Amino acid sequence: MDLSNLKPAEGSVKNQGKRLGRGQGSGKGGTAARGHKGAKSRSGYSKKIGFEGGQMPLQRRVPKFGFTNINRKEYQGINLDTLQLLVDDKKIKETVDLDTLFINGLTGKNELVKIMGRGELKAKLKVSAHKFTASAKAAIEAVGGEAVTL
Repeated sequence: MDLSNLKPAEGSVKNQGKRLGRGQGSGKGGTAARGHKGAKSRSGYSKKIGFEGGQMPLQRRVPKFGFTNINRKEYQGINLDTLQLLVDDKKIKETVDLDTLFINGLTGKNELVKIMGRGELKAKLKVSAHKFTASAKAAIEAVGGEAVTL
């Protein structure tokens, strides 16, 4: 190896391309390949999301209706048959709390939990959750369990 055959490492040098706006002699002077006039030719231009060239954007053309309650509480529903599956798989023993449900992937860390009444529960469980349906509470207490509202 000598000075006559030195090369930069593969992929280390990128071809920079033509330098725009560096005088008429460069072939890319004047408008610097931006064309003439209009928003795209100006400095600081950034297209807004949903912008349709001045046409009324879709999200403003579509009619709005209804009501969105800003105080709405979203509950993650868990049915009794799901709890029974966990008991059958020996993942839970006698208590079911939010940590147990999170560890088994049934809820998120900060989600509100509501126990629903679908299915049949055979195991005696102490279940703690934010809400219970009447049928779920009755089914849990029927097998000798306890429903604790947080």
